[in-house]
Amino acid sequence: MSEALFFHAGCPVCISAEQQFVQALDPTKYSVEIVHLGEQKDRIAQAERYGVKSVPALVIDGQPFHINFGAALADLK
Repeated sequence: MSEALFFHAGCPVCISAEQQFVQALDPTKYSVEIVHLGEQKDRIAQAERYGVKSVPALVIDGQPFHINFGAALADLK
């Protein structure tokens, strides 16, 4: 099973992306953790290590995929 992390900030763009992309992932193939960086600021460094530059972003098996631009990580610090 592949691991996926969905990083977001709770904005409308992020919520829309969560509904479209995260819910579309096959739960038998992906274990998904949703990380709200607005509430879990201690996880921003983790997102940066994966190469996430902005949210919403989906990281699958360590590879970041930037879905749309809701907020830069620098804005969340």
